[in-house]
Amino acid sequence: MNQKVAEVRRIGSDEVEVFKRIRLEALQLEPNSFASSYEDWIELSDDEWRRRMRNPVLVAFLDDQPVGITGLLRQSASKMAHRATIVMVYVRESLRGKGIAKDLLEAVVGEARVLGIQQLELSASAENLPALRFYRREGFVEAGRIPGGFIQEGRLVDDIMMIRRLEAAAPDL
Repeated sequence: MNQKVAEVRRIGSDEVEVFKRIRLEALQLEPNSFASSYEDWIELSDDEWRRRMRNPVLVAFLDDQPVGITGLLRQSASKMAHRATIVMVYVRESLRGKGIAKDLLEAVVGEARVLGIQQLELSASAENLPALRFYRREGFVEAGRIPGGFIQEGRLVDDIMMIRRLEAAAPDL
């Protein structure tokens, strides 16, 4: 049974400081887990941070402090608008294994369903075995591999692309 440890909710543009704090923590503490770097984000203006929040940004809170994050980027082309990419997945290391990542994923899936998304996509480093195991448990399957997709500590590491189909939302009766 998954006992709720943290509250997960979509944050609004008025919470840009929360977004900055947890995103920069993730990039600083887990640099090998993300395509972006801390340096890519630290110099962004508040307006740019808010612009990035036009897409859903979900944060896990424990005692009113952000401890995890994820986001959803929907494809904009009309023939691809049924697809979205899960990004920025992070849970503070001391809280891993407590169901927070699953709660974040369930929340982002809920956001995707509201948007009419039928396929979720993500990528993870081939060396991030805990993340790959988690995504497989949660119904994601490998769709491909980009050899040398990441440069990690000066060496090339494969990028694993994964997808999960979402069942269509039940119509309101």
